Amino acid sequence: MPKLLTVWGRANSVNVMKVLWLLDELALPFDRIDAGGAFGRTGDPDYAAMNPNATVPTLVMPHGYTLWESHSILRYLCRTQPGGNGFYPEAPEARADVERWMDWTLASLNDPLRVIFWTLVRTPEAERDMQAVARARDAAERLWQIVEAQLEGRDHIAGGFSIADMALGGFLHRWFALPIERAELPRLRGWYDRLLARPPYAKHVAVPLS
Repeated sequence: MPKLLTVWGRANSVNVMKVLWLLDELALPFDRIDAGGAFGRTGDPDYAAMNPNATVPTLVMPHGYTLWESHSILRYLCRTQPGGNGFYPEAPEARADVERWMDWTLASLNDPLRVIFWTLVRTPEAERDMQAVARARDAAERLWQIVEAQLEGRDHIAGGFSIADMALGGFLHRWFALPIERAELPRLRGWYDRLLARPPYAKHVAVPLS
């Protein structure tokens, strides 16, 4: 039986979710090994040899190639696996649009969503800094308003469905699932509903927060 590619990382990591989502969209079989958080392993020497950052996910290909950083993994899989170019266009401008939103996710949206999520989901109530949550919520809402404007006349963030949607999709689910106030952003909600209709998104991303 051929060896499968392997994803190291716990299933409730937003960065692991992106990779699992793409693998299912590509109908690629894979193994997943729990690592990170309560599972540990990321500080062990064998893991450090694959990923010296002690983070997840780490991709291990059947031929032994290893890769870390979730967005690099998304791009690599699209360039090397059948059907991948359907989610990562070849045309320079279309590809740049996809990559712009992937980079923006990490550079802009990641920080405020991380503060809200970690405080409300993974921090004991007595230790929560709710002022930091309020500031992060306001910052995140301003960023989602940029997305709301981008979605005018579009079904997805960069035109057609792409790995830009996968990069943002986990944060989008958290935005709607977290117990916070949210402005009415109908295009954002419509985009979320369209993603929810995709079985891999429902399976790997739109899950209870933990």
